[in-house]
Amino acid sequence: MNDIRTRELYSSPNGDCWHLCKDASDRVFVLHQANIIPSGGHTFQIELGDFLTRGYGPEQQALIRMIGTL
Repeated sequence: MNDIRTRELYSSPNGDCWHLCKDASDRVFVLHQANIIPSGGHTFQIELGDFLTRGYGPEQQALIRMIGTL
């Protein structure tokens, strides 16, 4: 897991964070780190397609803006 490159996408006011990640095998995904209280700080890997189809919240908008800067 040390070979994962990350870039922060969005950090919510409640403490949740989303990162765009690329691992050593060039797989790209979003890592969601839930806030410590009350969610326990769990982390979840989300495939890009799944992440984008979950809605149009600020975290999805941040990814779209990042893609637009390429």
